[in-house]
Amino acid sequence: MTPTAPAHGNLHGVLAMLAAVGCFSFMDALLKTLAGHYPVMQVAALRGLAALPLVVGYVLWKRQGRTLLRVRWGLHLLRGVLVVTMLALFTYGLQSLGLAEAYTLFFIAPLLITALSAPVLGERVRPRHWVAIGLGLLGVLVALRPDERAMMTLGGLAVLAAAACYAVSAVAGRVLTRSDSSATIVFWTTTMLAAGAGVLALPGWVGVAPAHWPLVAGLAVAGFLGQAAITEAFRHGQAAVVAPFEYTALAWGVGLDWLLWHSLPDGATLAGGAIIIASGIYLVRSERRQG
Repeated sequence: MTPTAPAHGNLHGVLAMLAAVGCFSFMDALLKTLAGHYPVMQVAALRGLAALPLVVGYVLWKRQGRTLLRVRWGLHLLRGVLVVTMLALFTYGLQSLGLAEAYTLFFIAPLLITALSAPVLGERVRPRHWVAIGLGLLGVLVALRPDERAMMTLGGLAVLAAAACYAVSAVAGRVLTRSDSSATIVFWTTTMLAAGAGVLALPGWVGVAPAHWPLVAGLAVAGFLGQAAITEAFRHGQAAVVAPFEYTALAWGVGLDWLLWHSLPDGATLAGGAIIIASGIYLVRSERRQG
């Protein structure tokens, strides 16, 4: 992928990102359900451990088992540390912040990815990319109406640090796609998540009830598909183009809240969602005209 990626590559990346966000939204709904019964770090470890058989099958299907050890170890280890650190920081932040404040702070990540894509990836960040990012962030603020007093607390700083970890991890993943296969990236990301979270969760591990194993299986499938899709998104599309479409998680959240917990959004949430959708449409149309 050259710094001026063709429009069809960006469109492929956008579609993959939309699929990834959908999968991760279903995964988050399952995480929320399981987190009511088990420690948060154990749930994260279960996600990685349960997905490993699927990931191994994916690697074998791609016939890339021999390439697993011929990778850029430094970047893979960095991403592994970042994934576990991100989860720990975000969980700490939720101890003192409401979900609205935490999500609003975390949605700064696409802006950070765009900012890093120029100096780290050598990609050209056009003015319309910044416009789309800004509109998406505005939509999140309108929808979630965060309390500004929570922004500079220790919890708020922890969530900001978690967003920074995610942004650096995403950019590192984009760099890895230039040399490592998608199967290899998915394998090591899942393995390091399972190992890192598993070690941290081991002292307080709770036996999984038989009734919850179907939820764990769903967690594995959704997490695996989401990880594969987001890897493809950053492989084919410019980071500055695909990152804003992470904001569509808000629409998935509204739908799943209504479907699973019978919670309907208010007018501000719908208005914010409309702004987010408009920013995505603007960016897609701009990329098509450029192509």
